[in-house]
Amino acid sequence: MEHSFSDMLALLKQLIATPSVTRQEQEVSAIMKADMVRHGYTPKEIGLNLLLYGHSYDPAKPTLLLNSHMDTVKPVAGWTKDPFTPTVEDGKLYGLGSNDDGAGLVSLLYTFYQLDSKPQAYNPIFLATVEEEVNGTGGMKLAVNELPKIDVALIGEPTGMQPAVAEKGLMVLDFTVHGKAGHAARNEGINALYRAMDVIAMLRDFKFTEQSDLLGPVKMTVTMINAGTQHNVIPDTCTFTADIRSNEFYSNHRIFDMISAALPEWCEIKARSFNLNSSRIDVNHPLIRKAAGMGMVPYGSPTLSDQAILDCPSFKLGPGQSSRSHTADEYVTLDELEQAVPVYLDLLDGMEL
Repeated sequence: MEHSFSDMLALLKQLIATPSVTRQEQEVSAIMKADMVRHGYTPKEIGLNLLLYGHSYDPAKPTLLLNSHMDTVKPVAGWTKDPFTPTVEDGKLYGLGSNDDGAGLVSLLYTFYQLDSKPQAYNPIFLATVEEEVNGTGGMKLAVNELPKIDVALIGEPTGMQPAVAEKGLMVLDFTVHGKAGHAARNEGINALYRAMDVIAMLRDFKFTEQSDLLGPVKMTVTMINAGTQHNVIPDTCTFTADIRSNEFYSNHRIFDMISAALPEWCEIKARSFNLNSSRIDVNHPLIRKAAGMGMVPYGSPTLSDQAILDCPSFKLGPGQSSRSHTADEYVTLDELEQAVPVYLDLLDGMEL
């Protein structure tokens, strides 16, 4: 079945019209499955994730994974349109998930159909995932256990069809600072809030010396704090949270160890997860060299995606712009959507991995 822009646009509109906030993806997963079946495929269902193998899959060949996600964030305040009503105005398709990640999702799916319609030197496979927006256990973390060996992965996030060859990692740290309670009217106790302020000042000035040419320095930001029970009691505990975005020179374990070594004994630290490390593909990889030859400009992305969970070379490339994601009146242009599949095919069709 030939690629049809009208079919692809109709599918994207159907996805927008079907609420798919994270952990509510049952209906969109069913819609995606129906399109796959209509094109002659029977997807492997891994929870709500959908995995497609090509008709001529050969384990002896290298494998290219095409991946996008089906879930969206909740609609933010400020929408002037119904986020679940696909609306075309002035060449723009508005709707929640139109840009992140509906355009990439349908574009890569229809790219897969085209790639699999003729012999390739590699196996194209396609994976539509859920729970990407919250890094949930039912999404890529579940699906990755069912994947064959992947030689390279292309993630269809909105990048303006420029290859994001590096991606910052994420680690969230929770701190607990201990003091001693006392009456605020007397010079009693040890104020855990004041102690926490000293630790926060240390973290604000903490230096990570190794900077990435694509991702810049590690960025650590304290984002939440809580202390005290009432106005006249010296707080004996203060908790706060830090958001850390790493580059490829620092694993999350290394960052955790560095910070732990700098803390006083009255401050505890816990990491919510160590899994989301920074990722990067060699700029000399054949796909990146070909992309550059097509006029694309490799860059580093500050946002996280499912590629952080994959253990293979990977990069992001997709229609739309990251700056539109998670915003009111989210949109993708019809031109961006229509041009995506031809660009993907120019890059991937006939490629030697």
